[in-house]
Amino acid sequence: MGVQPGPIKGTSGLRVETDGCIDTYDTPVDTLLIAGSPAIADITGDLRVLRWVRDQAGKARRVGSVCSGAFVLAAAGLLARRRATTHWNSCAALARQYPDIEVDADSIFIRDGNLYTSAGITAGMDLALALVEEDHGRDLALCVARELVMYLKRPGGQSQFSAQLAAQSAERSTIRDIQHYIIDHLATDLSVPLLARQAGMSERNFARVFKADAGQTPAEFVERARIDGARHLIEGAEVSLKRLADQVGYANVDGFRRAFVRRLGVSPNEYRKIHAPQKRPTPTP
Repeated sequence: MGVQPGPIKGTSGLRVETDGCIDTYDTPVDTLLIAGSPAIADITGDLRVLRWVRDQAGKARRVGSVCSGAFVLAAAGLLARRRATTHWNSCAALARQYPDIEVDADSIFIRDGNLYTSAGITAGMDLALALVEEDHGRDLALCVARELVMYLKRPGGQSQFSAQLAAQSAERSTIRDIQHYIIDHLATDLSVPLLARQAGMSERNFARVFKADAGQTPAEFVERARIDGARHLIEGAEVSLKRLADQVGYANVDGFRRAFVRRLGVSPNEYRKIHAPQKRPTPTP
């Protein structure tokens, strides 16, 4: 469905034929999905679009978004007091613009009642598989996943993306500096009192400003950065779990393992089996 009549031209130049225009289409839909767009800010300011989305959402069995499409649902008032996600690089902006939304920066997709939001780009495929499973069962969804060479349920979340990249989305230079300090000092004390002193703020103000600017608490970012650091160590060389935990600031292996599973959905050993460098066979003389 298009905002205007006729085909939609994507940023790649590909044209997609629409079934109609929102000005003339008022038939209830079963599943309403809002796609993302680099020009999403123009759409969120279009009252005509927002009215149509609200009206259709009231009739639809379920409503969802892919990538930055979450901003349209938010502007239409559909995500208030709900859990939601979007592309990892836009989560902080979504949290800043709509503080009544519980933004989850790590999930691939989230279901909250009949509302579904997914992360960036290919996460829409994960959401689509979940909807197929919901409507037609696991067996068919698994067949589709195999045909597409995908996981039925992808291990890990957006947290598999670099904390270094996430640090670029903070608006305040002070918070960006603290995020880079965290990334550079993973093995040291990274408690809120220490980070607040580093930023020249009171603990309470630092925690508030960090959450507002980064879309997550200081503790959440520290954990994300530490697990991201551990992930890179696993991918680069064969390192024991004890050494991994020490190098990224965990006092014991159990705490490190729990945090790793919480962030990536797999254990360090399971991650190692998939991503560790393969040993080359020793040539025989």
